[in-house]
Amino acid sequence: MKIAVVAANGKAGTLITEELVNRGSEVTAFVRGENRTAAQHAVRKDLFDLEATDLAGFDAVVDAFGAWTPETPPQHSTSLRHLADLLSGTDTRLLVVGGAGSLFVNPEHTVTLDQTPEFPDTFKPLASAMAEALAELRTRDDVRWTYISPAADFQADGERTGEYLLGGEELITGSQGSVISYADYAIALADEAESGNHVRERVSVVRK
Repeated sequence: MKIAVVAANGKAGTLITEELVNRGSEVTAFVRGENRTAAQHAVRKDLFDLEATDLAGFDAVVDAFGAWTPETPPQHSTSLRHLADLLSGTDTRLLVVGGAGSLFVNPEHTVTLDQTPEFPDTFKPLASAMAEALAELRTRDDVRWTYISPAADFQADGERTGEYLLGGEELITGSQGSVISYADYAIALADEAESGNHVRERVSVVRK
């Protein structure tokens, strides 16, 4: 497979790139600075400067973009909209590294994780911004998107166990609760890239 990873130098992007390369995919990293990933090819270009021709010919594009400073959460919507516009009407899949805050915690799907008392206030603006981006993405029937939410505890330096559980719109738990490492998340995303089982769906992953 030919796969592009946008914002590949980030912690999630780096591990996703490594996982894809190890599986034999031909990966192009799109980065703003010097490429620090295992990708065979690299393009030094800001996400917001990408054009449709930059992403042409890929089987899938991974959106690993993250905006973490207090003033940048709205970029989750603007960046995702930009990538979706570039891929509109094509067969290229868009795999989005999503957030957990918008996962539902009840069967009726009326309460999300970020609405629970336990959810940290400091993360609520980010969760809200990512939820808005997902809501907008759900309206796109012109893009072959998949939104992959991690567990509530998304551990950058967690161990790679090689196992995970796949869920849907609701927060699920595994043997360690709602936890997954970036490395195991990368496995789940690579599996979805290869299978294409959840086009225009949001799925969630947790450590088994």
